Amino acid sequence: MSTENKIERHTIAVLVDNEAGVLARVIGLFSGRGYNIESLTVAEVDQTGHTSRITIVTRGTPMVIEQIKAQLERLVPVHKVVDLSSDKPGIEREMAMVKVAGTGDKRVEALRLADAFRARVIDTTLSSFVFEVTGAPEKIDAFVGLMRPLGLVDVSRTGVVAIARGPEAM
Repeated sequence: MSTENKIERHTIAVLVDNEAGVLARVIGLFSGRGYNIESLTVAEVDQTGHTSRITIVTRGTPMVIEQIKAQLERLVPVHKVVDLSSDKPGIEREMAMVKVAGTGDKRVEALRLADAFRARVIDTTLSSFVFEVTGAPEKIDAFVGLMRPLGLVDVSRTGVVAIARGPEAM
């Protein structure tokens, strides 16, 4: 497969006006063109300036990613678009709550693995735990995968948040 046809994962940060309908317009751009969103987070980042940051994880060929960025930049409420996978390499984190039910050896093993992943126990009963784990998405995937045979019951994930390295703002 040539480089220009290779599907790549990209994390794109979008600074937008914090107003009704902006998120729907950004999402509409993706769905209208058949682009998938793997992760989506949004929060206000500047109350005074009324701006929010939307962090989107998507996959596509380099050409598709460039199209997405160009189309996002053309939307009226968008102030800035940064590809944290290539333009300005960034740091990604995600938080998950993972519920595991089990007793005996499986319970002991779940606690041991949680310790290795630096997951915190945030709720416990005689037959279950809820762990909180934070890290790169791959770390969350690995933790969930290891909990599956130990009695995984439920998972809730925040989605990726990301920020560029270095001293400058987005």
